[in-house]
Amino acid sequence: MTFEELNIKKPFLQALADLEFINPTPIQDKAFPVIMSGKNAIGIAQTGTGKTFAYLLPLLNTLTYSKQREPRVLILAPTRVLVVQIVEEIKKLTKYYDIRSAGVYGDTNINTQKQLVYDGLDILVATPGRLIDLTFTGVLRLKSIKKLVIDEVDEMLSLGLRPQLANVIELLPEKRQTLMFSATITPEVDEFISNSLIEPQRIVVNPHGTPIERIKQTGYLVPNFNTKANLLELLLNENTDLSKVMVFVKSKKTADRLFEKVGEKFPEQISVIHSNKAHNTRLTALRQFEDGTHRILIATDIVARGMDITDVTHVVNFDMPEASGDYLHRIGRTGRANKDGEAISFIAEWEQEYQFGVEQLMGKHIEILPLPSNLEISNVLIDEEKPVNLGDKDYLSKITRKAPKPKAHKHEKKDKNKKVNLGGPKNRKEKYEKLQKAKNPNKPKKTRF
Repeated sequence: MTFEELNIKKPFLQALADLEFINPTPIQDKAFPVIMSGKNAIGIAQTGTGKTFAYLLPLLNTLTYSKQREPRVLILAPTRVLVVQIVEEIKKLTKYYDIRSAGVYGDTNINTQKQLVYDGLDILVATPGRLIDLTFTGVLRLKSIKKLVIDEVDEMLSLGLRPQLANVIELLPEKRQTLMFSATITPEVDEFISNSLIEPQRIVVNPHGTPIERIKQTGYLVPNFNTKANLLELLLNENTDLSKVMVFVKSKKTADRLFEKVGEKFPEQISVIHSNKAHNTRLTALRQFEDGTHRILIATDIVARGMDITDVTHVVNFDMPEASGDYLHRIGRTGRANKDGEAISFIAEWEQEYQFGVEQLMGKHIEILPLPSNLEISNVLIDEEKPVNLGDKDYLSKITRKAPKPKAHKHEKKDKNKKVNLGGPKNRKEKYEKLQKAKNPNKPKKTRF
């Protein structure tokens, strides 16, 4: 099967030819006729199988030239990085076709995005939060939406975006086509689909939990963070095949710590991205990794979700993910476009339960390799790895009450300040006479003649 056999318009065939894409992937082949028919659909395929083009090609194929301002196609994505990448994919496919598209997301100037929307769009790609913000301004109207795509549904729900998705769906016309794409199907995703779609057609390429067969999966049992960092440095130094490596970590703090430690050994070869980094900084890091300027990219799961980076040779799980499905998303960064890849996991003792969960999900064991003989084993623990010594604190002691504030010291008033309120004129005279009499009881009383 070739793209020409899918009855795709010539401008898009020319764009695909420029990208050197000749044969559609299984998900693209199966999704095209279903989406073209106008049915609601659920696309389930592993990361790296071409899901973005699977829905973009049929949607673009149905769009005609229009001057109206309101968008006709809405694509929702969980992160702004993914929004930017989807817009870039649209630009690639519409190189020879006049389609207006733009992406909107949070943590950027909303006025600039309001102007983009006001100028007119055919396709709007958005994160749910910023989309709702724009509708509240009155600039964005969704009455003309004919096609809705929710990309990375499982990630949307895991990030707690279900209420926002529900709000967006309420704002859309009832008569529309809805498409949802995901790499995994969880009970939560199934429930969301059941509540949101009427008789959707499922397009399943790979069953949930099936590993990508072109990816070699190995692991090392490593005791702590510093030994993991030493192992990463060793592998990067000794294995020239690790030419384009994504390193996944569990948190932003770990990402910065690893970048600081490993970056000294590989200057001008390494980047780091996470949600605390500025948007332009993240885009620069991605671009430098994509074009080969940098060899190593350290990333957290949320930022890396759905990223489409070509020719990643290795994925390193510096920390094992707690959610087994995240492991599949991670290793799916390599072994793309029918190329071989390799995933290497560094597994600490407390992470072995995560390893077993991943193996159970895949129905396949991760091959554990012996640690290299020249690896430096560190006994230095970071704060998160140090055991809690209950003897350092009396956890059974009662809550101490705050000590009462000391009362202010009373100073003796000066005589001139020892005044007494004598009341009105008459009372003042009587009280004054009584005070004077009390002070000088033997003083004769004045009489008037």
